[in-house]
Amino acid sequence: MSSKPEDTKSLVPERYLDHPSQRLYTLSIFLLCQTVKFTDLLWYLSSSSDSLSLCGKWLLVDTTFVLLVAFLRIPRLTYSKPSVALQILGLVLLNSLLFGGISLNGPVVFGRLFGSASGQDNIVSTASRFGILEYLGPLSLVLPASWTGSRDAHLLGQHTVRMSPISTARLNPQSSNFCLSPTSKHVWIPVLLNNTEASGLRYTHTHLSPNPDGTVKVDHIDVSGRELKGTTQAYHDMLQNTRPSGGGNPSKDDDEYDEYDEESEDVTNPHSNLQKTQTMLYLRVAKPGIIRLEHVLDTSNVEARISTTEVTVVPCPTVTFLDDTQSNNVQCAGQDTKRELMISVYGVPPLSLRWWKSINGNREPYLVEGIEGDHHSRPTSQQKLSTSHKNLEPQKLQIPLTLTLNNPGTYVYGLEEIVDGAGNAIRVGAEGSADVSPTRSFRVLSRPAVSFAHCSLERPTSLLIGSEATLDIRSVHTDSLDAPWEVSLSYQPPSNSSGKHKPYNKVIKTQEGSKDLSFLANAPGEYSIASVKGKYCTGMVLSPSTCKVVERPRPSAEIEWKRIHECSGDTGVSASLILRGTPPFQVTYRRQRDNEAPREFTQTFTHSRGEFSDQPERSGHYIFSFVSMSDANYRRVELQGPSIEQIIHPLASADFTNSGGRGRPPISTCSGQDIDVDVTLKGTGPWNLDVQVIGPDSSEIIPYHGIETSRKILKIPVPQSIARDGGAFEVNLVSIEDVYKCKRPISVPGVVVKVRRTKPTARFYGNEEERRIAVTENDQASLPLRLTGDGPWRVRYRRADLPDAVATARLFNPNDAIQVNQRGVYEIVDVSDSQCPGDVVAEAANYKVEWIPRPTAKLSSETDATYVPYNHSYILKTVCEGISEHVDLDLTGHSPFQIMYNIAQGNEHGGTRLLDQPTMNSIQPRTRFQLHTTIPGRMFYEVKQIGDSMYPLDKTSNAIIPRTQRLLFEQLVARRPSAHFENRNRMTYCLNDAFVPLDASSKDGVVILEGTPPFSLTLSIKDVSASQIRTLTVEVRSNNWKIDLPSYMFTSIGPHRITIHSVTDSSNCAQSALDPLLTSIWVDVAETAAIIPFDHRQELCVGEMPQFQLEGIPPWTIGYRVNGKSYTKEVKTSPFSILQQQPGEFTINSIAHQQKMCKAVVADLRFNVHSLPSAQVGHGKKIYQDIHEGDQAEIVFTLIGEPPFTFTYQRSEPTPKKGGKPGRVLETHTVSRVMAHEYSIFSALEGTWTVTSISDKYCRYPPVQPELGVEKQKR
Repeated sequence: MSSKPEDTKSLVPERYLDHPSQRLYTLSIFLLCQTVKFTDLLWYLSSSSDSLSLCGKWLLVDTTFVLLVAFLRIPRLTYSKPSVALQILGLVLLNSLLFGGISLNGPVVFGRLFGSASGQDNIVSTASRFGILEYLGPLSLVLPASWTGSRDAHLLGQHTVRMSPISTARLNPQSSNFCLSPTSKHVWIPVLLNNTEASGLRYTHTHLSPNPDGTVKVDHIDVSGRELKGTTQAYHDMLQNTRPSGGGNPSKDDDEYDEYDEESEDVTNPHSNLQKTQTMLYLRVAKPGIIRLEHVLDTSNVEARISTTEVTVVPCPTVTFLDDTQSNNVQCAGQDTKRELMISVYGVPPLSLRWWKSINGNREPYLVEGIEGDHHSRPTSQQKLSTSHKNLEPQKLQIPLTLTLNNPGTYVYGLEEIVDGAGNAIRVGAEGSADVSPTRSFRVLSRPAVSFAHCSLERPTSLLIGSEATLDIRSVHTDSLDAPWEVSLSYQPPSNSSGKHKPYNKVIKTQEGSKDLSFLANAPGEYSIASVKGKYCTGMVLSPSTCKVVERPRPSAEIEWKRIHECSGDTGVSASLILRGTPPFQVTYRRQRDNEAPREFTQTFTHSRGEFSDQPERSGHYIFSFVSMSDANYRRVELQGPSIEQIIHPLASADFTNSGGRGRPPISTCSGQDIDVDVTLKGTGPWNLDVQVIGPDSSEIIPYHGIETSRKILKIPVPQSIARDGGAFEVNLVSIEDVYKCKRPISVPGVVVKVRRTKPTARFYGNEEERRIAVTENDQASLPLRLTGDGPWRVRYRRADLPDAVATARLFNPNDAIQVNQRGVYEIVDVSDSQCPGDVVAEAANYKVEWIPRPTAKLSSETDATYVPYNHSYILKTVCEGISEHVDLDLTGHSPFQIMYNIAQGNEHGGTRLLDQPTMNSIQPRTRFQLHTTIPGRMFYEVKQIGDSMYPLDKTSNAIIPRTQRLLFEQLVARRPSAHFENRNRMTYCLNDAFVPLDASSKDGVVILEGTPPFSLTLSIKDVSASQIRTLTVEVRSNNWKIDLPSYMFTSIGPHRITIHSVTDSSNCAQSALDPLLTSIWVDVAETAAIIPFDHRQELCVGEMPQFQLEGIPPWTIGYRVNGKSYTKEVKTSPFSILQQQPGEFTINSIAHQQKMCKAVVADLRFNVHSLPSAQVGHGKKIYQDIHEGDQAEIVFTLIGEPPFTFTYQRSEPTPKKGGKPGRVLETHTVSRVMAHEYSIFSALEGTWTVTSISDKYCRYPPVQPELGVEKQKR
């Protein structure tokens, strides 16, 4: 083979993919396909997979690949058509060699490739030469027999049996209440139908109101099925139209009505919980009365069972306020404190009304019950109308509601819900209620009161020259609804105005959003408030009602400077000032030293005359001048005052360092003959300082010379009398002399020195028995102390068991106490007061703190329990599931007690699962502890916390008992024995087999037993065909038992029902209720497998294709010989056909069914050709028959042909009456050697019976289909 010339134009241009890359990708795809083919080959060799399917798949893949490469016209990979044909032929030969041989049967290959139309793979053919005409048989037979049977003239009719459960009808299944509201003219009453389709019903309507003669009118109403459907459809349309567009749940703003809202949702949408067999219809009732359902007929005119219920329909209760006007809902405080609202109620008594009152947002609910009128209208005993009916007559009543409107605020009265005597609850304001405005509101306004703020005749407002003064009017007790307010003002000028200002009156109004107002006064005088008025209320004028405005002059001053001259020169300046204006005054002056930047200082004076002096601390040339002054009205008015120049030398001075002025703290000392006093010196040094020591009975001046530093610590001797006995003396600075020999006295407060010669002491109060206290755990304990000395005291203490943990307390009272929260013995380590360290009284240095014991719980001594030390648990005696059981607990502590405990259940993995954590209360030291026996298994009870009056659980929630100290007890709750089958799969046995397991790995027939082995199991075996029941009792020693009854033999074919009746175990507990759906299974017993020919060699039918009918339960295993060579074939469906394709001897050796069971030996078979037989079910018609549970239906087969007949029928899922595909096939049976032309079977099962094939003495229908699923015989 050679490729075409290189100028061949490729289908894929090179601008997208160059030619070498195209060839590389093509070769890669080919190698990938061959790799996958090799993988399939390995899988085929290692398994018994279908070789022809693999061969057909790779023939299609390889052929497609070669054609696609030729179509792409890739350079160097483009070949002529003969070359392409040879490539395809070579790949076909290769695939045939790899997957099943060279000899091919074309129709079979492509049949396996695309799947058999009939789904049958049991048609076997003998080897022969390829003949295409042989596979172009009748194409009309390509559909499965199960599909063509219902449309074929030879196989007509079907019989459908349906189970009809007991039909029931229930009126108002949700027990809802119904009432007729003013907006809806009727109610929809649901009727729940189960297992029936109603063709009509009848109900009675008993009127609530009696006739004039006292009788009750009863109407009988018949409703047809069409009317029921129309009413139900109208109800659904109404729901669809009234459903919210958002599709969500309605809002539930009012938390009190959540339960009603949820109930309403359930009532309006009951279809969400309907089962498949249930139907909900609706009755439309437009008149009040009592509705009773009399009877319901289904489409078969069978009356349904009716639940005895009735529905009472009454007018919906209504409630409304009679006064609809809201015009007079605003009033002023004190105007009208009592009002009355009338409430009108209507409905069936007794009525209940929920209403509420809200005062300034504080809402209070109220409930009024038992609302009904007079009882004079009730009938006597001689009247024919019953009292119950009379009570259903609605009444209209009026209820007065007295309102008390004392205090200002917002009063809202609202109606919430009205409930009548029939249980109908109507929310006021909801759809269907008569009152669209279920509230009445009243607003009580406070009377406004106004006055001037920060201004009166006694405290006038200052008016500065050339400006305006703001006058504020303050409002109190105002209400925003009364805004705006109008205030009337009058102005009166001062008497000395000389006609400059005129009196006037004006009205000012408050701004929006503000209750206070202000205005500007530009003239002195008196401003008075005449009146105030709001939108609704006239107010009051409070004091001060008059504001006086006074014009203030600018401040001024007269200043006189003086020099201060002491010793050898000037030391500073002093100034005398006479101030005019409104005090306080602030005078600012400037001081400049030499060429330094000037500094400004401010002096404040509270009176009109003032003096001050300025003595700088540094020498130099100074200039003093005044800058400005301020008073209470004017700020920084320029002051043109005199200035002064001076050369200043500052004087020497001295003071105690850290002097705090008055109240200087004293100096304390406890030991030594002298003390240290720190002084600060000013001026020019060195200095000479005279210090005076003043004692109780003497004084002494001590000179200190040549002090060089400005700060000096002086050693002051303690007077002898004080040093010996203690006491106090004073140290004063007398005089100081600087370097210029200028000596001047010092007038500063002295320092008091306190000398102590006695030490403070500390001890615990009380004797040894009193120095102990008991408190609850971690609570504060107060340890009283007795202290001597001068406070405050610093006491250091510790616990005896923790000597290194020393705590410190700062105390201020000699009878103070130490606060501790831990138990133990506390001891005082040391003490010191404000001056000196002290001593601890050794015999009273300890105090013992104890904790009150926590409450405990234990099992009473009479409890029958076994203690297990390794997990500290008590084992109680075993109890059966559901039996009430308890134990007694002994409690110690202070009653009442609270016990919080855990309830857990053990699992199969050895762990536990927490079920609950309840709390129980007891006032007695012995309490009864109820055990949980409703759940089988090992139950564990663990006391987690115990509280009493000293340790209540709400205050000690974190104090959990350690696990090792908890009371733990457990009990085994024995499960009540029960038994059920693991699955409900049908089992299959052969005739005369013993009822023993056939497959050890199968789960069919396995009984699951719950309880404690060994078990005694009682079950029955019912032979349905023979109507025989045998009861057996077996002993089972495990929880799983596969049915093994060698003593029972299946002596007849057909279904057998295995039912579990009772079970007992070793716990001697009563058995639990058995589930009827899981306590029975079916066993199908088949006769010995057989193969019956449809055609004979001498008389062939339709294409010389011998066909065989298989008897038994699939799958079958057939053994046969072709020309002396033996073969076996497993067949899953019947009939079984063999297409003979070459002369020779063909013999059937054996046949077995049910997983190669029930094996039978068969003889040689021969064939003849005759007309095809026919079979009819139900005489060729479609019959639908409904039976009740326990009944049997007769299915009649009409056989047309030459007996004996052999036919196959099947039962499938019931088909609908109008069209639809056949249902899933449930079972298939073959009946042979029937000599009559009619054959009947009886069945209690549900399904559709049809005939799938029939054979008479010579032929079989449908004929063999050689073109479908023919398997080539391997050599």
